Amino acid sequence: MSELLRFATAGSVDDGKSTLIGRLLYDSKSIFEDQLEAVERTSRARGDEYTDLALLTDGLRAEREAGITIDVAYRYFSTPRRKFIIADTPGHIQYTRNMVTGASTADLALILVDARKGIVEQSRRHAFLASLLRVPHLVLCVNKMDLVDYDQSVYESIRAEFSAFAAKLDISDLTFIPLSALHGDNVVHRSASMGWYEGSSLLHHLEEVHIASDRNLIDPRFPVQYVIRPQNGQGDYRGYAGTVAGGSFRVGDEVAVLPSGFSSTVAAIDTMAGSVEEAFPPMAVTMRLSTELDISRGDMICRPHNQPTASQDLTAMIAWLDDRSQLQPGSKYFIKHTTRSARALVKSLHYRLDVNTLHRHEDAPELSLNEIGRVSLRTTQPLFFDEYRRNRATGSFILVDEHTSATVAGGMIIGEA
Repeated sequence: MSELLRFATAGSVDDGKSTLIGRLLYDSKSIFEDQLEAVERTSRARGDEYTDLALLTDGLRAEREAGITIDVAYRYFSTPRRKFIIADTPGHIQYTRNMVTGASTADLALILVDARKGIVEQSRRHAFLASLLRVPHLVLCVNKMDLVDYDQSVYESIRAEFSAFAAKLDISDLTFIPLSALHGDNVVHRSASMGWYEGSSLLHHLEEVHIASDRNLIDPRFPVQYVIRPQNGQGDYRGYAGTVAGGSFRVGDEVAVLPSGFSSTVAAIDTMAGSVEEAFPPMAVTMRLSTELDISRGDMICRPHNQPTASQDLTAMIAWLDDRSQLQPGSKYFIKHTTRSARALVKSLHYRLDVNTLHRHEDAPELSLNEIGRVSLRTTQPLFFDEYRRNRATGSFILVDEHTSATVAGGMIIGEA
């Protein structure tokens, strides 16, 4: 089974994100003939001098008319080496929340820079957000090299400037690739126009980047999503379905169940393809235990001597996503963390973070759309969590408006308050 890589595109508007994805799909032969014909037809109707491959990802009519990407557009393609899910996020500052949404589950982030403009404010903002969201791999794509005559000195200057900025962030793997999405230079194939570049093409990098060790394989975590008890005469089968969020579980392992604290051993691990001896992230499995315990949705199966933090008080970074309300101390929401739900009270707003300067505004009264800040929350029942930097699955949550059921914020847990 080939490995799946999720990656998000980011950067300022008009840096060529949609065109780059269109080029990836086109040059890797991942689009149907009728799709290409439709794009060619539309390009001719608009009077474009070339086939606008960005139309392959700008799915919304309003986006096409405005020539920008508003929503997060997801696309899927595969090569013989790997499967890919692309989150094409908008570049405008007012859609920063969409970038957060697209990058929150990404293994890798592509940040595009226009070679003519160099590093701009939005480049820094998106790099910081990728760092905050703990996206393990970041690629700075210096696009539109054709418009600077494939000049190596332009690329090196941008590379040096961004390297200095990235040194202030928590980025573990940073790669630079000069390319031209419009002409396909260094996208799928190495460019003949940039003989001075000795690295790989973008697609080759996406195929080869090592992601298996990015997930937490140390701390076994299995949030119970659903209890399976067949009522069709298949005996006394009782299984606990969910997705492994950390570590690994083997048949015979001793496990503990939270919040009860009772222990048991793993009797079997079932999948759609049959039983397996071991499960690890992000496998979706049904686990059977040797002991009948009272387990329900929202419980956590872990190891007796390696348990997550269980607390009703936590500190977290919040990205506010709602344009109709603001986060203020004293506000109440539903919190959804792994498979567990509760109500949450915002006890305090410690500061609002300026993502451009990284300055902390400690006197900020609230968080509005696209703003990020540090808060303390108290929940109505204990959550079983790890720090976000240690486990993105058990360290993240969303806040939901109690009245509209709209998702208003995404959160990254720093620790127990």
